[in-house]
Formats: sequence, structure tokens, C-alpha cells
Amino acid sequence: MTLEGGDAAMEAVLASVYAGRPAVEGSATVGTWKGEKVAVVTSSDDATLLVGAGSAWSVVGGWWPSLSKPAQLGTGPRHVLVIGSDARVGEPLKGTRGDTLQLVGIDTVGGAGVMGLPRDIWAEMPNGGHAKINAAFAFGGGKGQQQAVTGVTGIPIEGYVAVGFDGFEKIVDEAGGIPITVPKALRGAGGVGIIGAGAQVLTGAQALGYARERKTLPDGDFGRSRHQGDLILAAAIKARLEGVSSVPAHLTTVSRYADTNLTAAQALTWAAAFHKVDPTKVGRTVATGGFGWSKDRQSIVIPSAQSRAAFVRFRSGRL
Repeated sequence: MTLEGGDAAMEAVLASVYAGRPAVEGSATVGTWKGEKVAVVTSSDDATLLVGAGSAWSVVGGWWPSLSKPAQLGTGPRHVLVIGSDARVGEPLKGTRGDTLQLVGIDTVGGAGVMGLPRDIWAEMPNGGHAKINAAFAFGGGKGQQQAVTGVTGIPIEGYVAVGFDGFEKIVDEAGGIPITVPKALRGAGGVGIIGAGAQVLTGAQALGYARERKTLPDGDFGRSRHQGDLILAAAIKARLEGVSSVPAHLTTVSRYADTNLTAAQALTWAAAFHKVDPTKVGRTVATGGFGWSKDRQSIVIPSAQSRAAFVRFRSGRL
């Protein structure tokens, strides 16, 4: 293979993928995920996903219509928990709460879903006892939050990506903002001011305000969770329009500001699989429910029968 943007070691690995084929031209984009190299090599409609260690590269997935080979994007279904911590600027994530909880699933064959989980759902904590679900991040970090969400939904979760307020703003700004259509003007949280209705590109600060606002929404925290899902889907549409070659750059940016337990191979194959999904076919829901009181008189959310049915349905990776 004649490769633009790669190195000799990468070319050697790609030669084995295309063994027996006439000369093929390809283009590589390279990034990093928590210190490990990640790359996407495109050739016509083919995409090969690679992870590097030192000078060596290994193929971890991809799709190759030119070779009539099945896509390799991990064994579905696959779910990743996106956690927005309430850590302020300069504050570490440790000991803070999960201000945003969005469970993103793929079935690896073209289906996907985004489920918002209100932070007041009553849940079992990783250290025992019960509390509002977002407290699990304070008690047990990302893994503890992941465990609590699985406990409520019954959905196995592959890993988590957690980011604070400052990191979220920087990720959005370094990606060039998030194009989105806001159906109705609202006042963004955190002093952002009015976010007007209509198509626009939100800055990091505006996107954070859009994701956090609940006081002016008629359905409060449920509406807030829906807005967070809006942003995830809008970001997915933007990335899809940029092409799969943009995945390494986006992973590099997220990796710089986020805490995660996903390996480079997991992050790359999951991101590429989500990239392949038609965003107009991504199912979305928020786990709504009734309000109740805990024994210590906290106002809590109890998932409705409809939400519990959605938990079962979402185990497939799609909604």
C-alpha cells in the first residue's frame, strides 16, 4: 500500500490487510488516547483502525467493502457512560458528583441509542447504602458511577468518559463548537445569558449553559437531560460530516481533558462504530419517572414502568 500520513511500520501492517491485491493508495490520520497512538487509514470506502505502541502498529478493527470482508467493530452491544462532573474550573474530578449522566449504546450493526439518566434517581452506591445516582461518582469515581448506572438499568457498561465543566468547554471549543438547532430560546445556566432559537454553533460556554439549565424548563431536570442528549447527537452529526478520518483528532482532544477507563482499542473502535450510525436513526429517551421521598427526606426520582421497559430494550444497544 502507498500510504500518505503513515510510517513504514504502518505500511507493513496494511500490506498484510490487502495481501494479494494490486497497489492500493491510502491516507492515515494519527492521534492519541491516554498516551497510546490511534490511527485511521482510509482507502476509498475502506477504513482500517490501528493502535500503536512504540514503533509497532496493530489492526484493531475497521470495514473493508473492497475486500468483501465483514466489519470488525467489537462485539455488540456496546455501551459507554458519558459523565459530566460538577467540578468547577481548577477543581479535580475526584470527590465531585455526576452532574450529567448519558448512556450511549451501539449494537455494532447500524443501530444506536442515547439515554439520559436524571441525577436524582435513587440508586445503590458502590460503598453500600443508597443515595441519588449522581453521588456514586463522589463515592466511587467513574467506576463507581458506572456500577450504579448498571445497577439501576441492568445494562452492562463497557466503560466511562468523565469530564468537568472546564474540560467540557475546552473540548467543544477545540472541536470548533457544536452546530445545533435550538427549538426555543432559553437562558443558559452559569451566567451564559440568552441562547436564541434557531440554527447556530454553540461555543463551549454556551454548550455548557445549554446542558446545565433546568430552572426555566417546564420539565426541569428531565428537560435538562434531554438537552444533554441533544448535544451528544449534534456532536455525532458534526463528526460524521467530517468523515471517519477525523476520529483520531477528536479522541486526542477528549483524551486531553477527560478521565476514562477505556483502552485505546476500545475508544477507537467504539467511536468509529458510532460514527457509522446514521444520526437520524439514533433512538433517544430520558428515564423519566415519578417523584418520591427517601427515608432521610430527600426528593428523589423513581423510574416509571415505561423507563424500566426502555432499560430492557436498550440492552440491545439501540432504542
